[in-house]
Amino acid sequence: MGVDVDDVRVAHALLRAAQGPFRPKPRLDPLDELVATVLSQHTSDHNSALAFATLKRRFPAWEDVLPAPTAAVADAIRSGGIADQKAPRIQRILAEVREREGQMDLSMLRDLDDAEAEAYLTSLPGVGPKTAACVLTFSMGRPAFPVDTHVHRIVRRLGWVPAGATAEQAHRQLRDLVPAGIRYDLHVALIEHGRTVCRARRPECATCVLRDRCAFAMASRGRNPEITVE
Repeated sequence: MGVDVDDVRVAHALLRAAQGPFRPKPRLDPLDELVATVLSQHTSDHNSALAFATLKRRFPAWEDVLPAPTAAVADAIRSGGIADQKAPRIQRILAEVREREGQMDLSMLRDLDDAEAEAYLTSLPGVGPKTAACVLTFSMGRPAFPVDTHVHRIVRRLGWVPAGATAEQAHRQLRDLVPAGIRYDLHVALIEHGRTVCRARRPECATCVLRDRCAFAMASRGRNPEITVE
């Protein structure tokens, strides 16, 4: 199933027509967004937002987080899940930022081009392409395209990337496929679609606005039985 830029634009238009106007996230400082993205992994938006708010309330400055007992940081972010893994990761990131920049500040990223900023972010401990893309997109307004769990599932089902593509492989392949001007908007639309329609279990293919453009939906109807994407 060949896919080109026009197919992506049509899918974006169909999703936006079904969902209503695009609403960007509130913009955070780059370091705040980086920590918030770490907290968002493997949990809901509500729980990660609560964890971030609690962390900021207990430790008003990032300088307060670094020397704090890791157990105290984990306790502050407990609502976000796997806190005992996220807390030391956040402290390692903060330690590296302070070592490099002499302060807890990533505003220097704004002076870098997209590739340089991504390279800097992915060189930090435990920061992968998806996390870096979130900072670039949500905090800096750069044309990155974060591939989270929902996006990864949907682009494989649509046939935009191979069924066996990892999230990192999808991230690389979608750079050329998704037009820069709609990346943020499409990311948000795909996440909403993944939560409400194209769910991991029991997707609602019969009512999906993308069903006639989707390899998974066509395979489910018997048109293309060799394609299996979960």
